[in-house]
Amino acid sequence: MLLTPGPTPVPEFVRKAMADITIHHRTPEFEAIFAQTRELLFELYGMDEVVMLASSGSGAMEACITNLTHKKALTINSGKFGERFGKICKAFDIEYTEIKNEWNKAVSVEEVLYALDQDQDIDAIFIQICESAGGLRHPVEEIAQAVKKLNRDISIIADGITAIGVEKIDTSKLDAVITGSQKALMLPPGLAVIGLSNDAVAKIEKKSRGFYFNLATEIKQQRKNTTAWTAATTLIIGLREILSNIKENGGFDALYTKTALRAKSSRKALKAIGCEIYPTTPANSMTTVYTEHAPAIRKILKTKYDVNIAGGQDHIKTLIFRINHMGLVEDNEAAWVLNAVELALDELKIREFDGTANRVFSTNMFKGN
Repeated sequence: MLLTPGPTPVPEFVRKAMADITIHHRTPEFEAIFAQTRELLFELYGMDEVVMLASSGSGAMEACITNLTHKKALTINSGKFGERFGKICKAFDIEYTEIKNEWNKAVSVEEVLYALDQDQDIDAIFIQICESAGGLRHPVEEIAQAVKKLNRDISIIADGITAIGVEKIDTSKLDAVITGSQKALMLPPGLAVIGLSNDAVAKIEKKSRGFYFNLATEIKQQRKNTTAWTAATTLIIGLREILSNIKENGGFDALYTKTALRAKSSRKALKAIGCEIYPTTPANSMTTVYTEHAPAIRKILKTKYDVNIAGGQDHIKTLIFRINHMGLVEDNEAAWVLNAVELALDELKIREFDGTANRVFSTNMFKGN
């Protein structure tokens, strides 16, 4: 049972759609599929423009750094992926300043506004909606609201790789929102998507950069339902399939509601058996538990209960475990992993098993208590 926060399991109906005959990317047949997928992405994002890239999410991060930083970037580092924005700036000799916090602490509106007050050259802010290194949710919408009130010309770029498809994001004040195929979109890795505001498009067209990741080139081509370079045809076919399926089976809001309930119920169940939730503001994409027994718990889950969950990275590599809530996770799968955690605690002589985790999860998930 794969319950890592990416890659997530690919549903069978998506795998079947992607297993069909290969379509050449420069044909009317594929252009029609591309157009349908774009329309579904516009619904998902609620933004003025969308761009699909044949890359991982990191490629989209690079594209946004290089195309939307014309003077200086402000990066928010509360984890491995916030740190990556700064590393990309360094790789391209782009000036940047960084707000760095511990991985369980969200950045505040005040910290961002103070940084802007101290440096008038900042014209682009890069932040994670969910920093998946620790499962942290940043107050991105509040930050964007405050920044745009201060100066609407400052671009707000949000990494939504573990947020798009998980919850409804208010994109009204955001200029770019990134996601990747292997998270809540339930596809194999290799496709990135960027939602863009009209202001971002104008900024990109004014001074675009790069060759493969030149967003001005891609926007021009994708508005004609093609791509500048070879399209990730199979993944785009799969993306159309998963987005159509979600739309036809209750819609995105129903998926967000179910995911939020699963996350809330899981956190309550884990707290009930003595687990410490790591981030002070948890995201709904995953539940992260802080414990020195994380490696032993993960080993027991994988070898004895056939459950694969994720650990941490860098200084918290052995101090956390992360349980995925993204995608079409079945209720019985969520219940089983929580039950397995409680059994592991019993095996490690931390807490005697009495079924509390499953009882609390089921009560909250199905009875609304």
